[in-house]
Amino acid sequence: MSRRCELTGVGPMVGHNVSHSNIKTKRRFLPALRATRLQSDALGQSYTLKISNAALRTLDFRGGLDSFLVKADDTVLSPRARKLKTQIKAKLATQPAA
Repeated sequence: MSRRCELTGVGPMVGHNVSHSNIKTKRRFLPALRATRLQSDALGQSYTLKISNAALRTLDFRGGLDSFLVKADDTVLSPRARKLKTQIKAKLATQPAA
């Protein structure tokens, strides 16, 4: 499984380990990922997604999974998240606006 956030698309970055003698060797900086169970208010279900800790803070700031996915760009979302987004949009379109 790839080390990529399903909501923000954050993946590994490349950099250097720099020794005391200034010798540089390649290394990878892996994102801080965690498998998190997220609740969808529109669908009434919970889903387990592998997201970064920064994405988890963003979800709290934006008001939950539904509002985050509706505003998110499709190019950064994983296929599972894109499918979830279309289901949420369809469900919100059928509900009357209150």
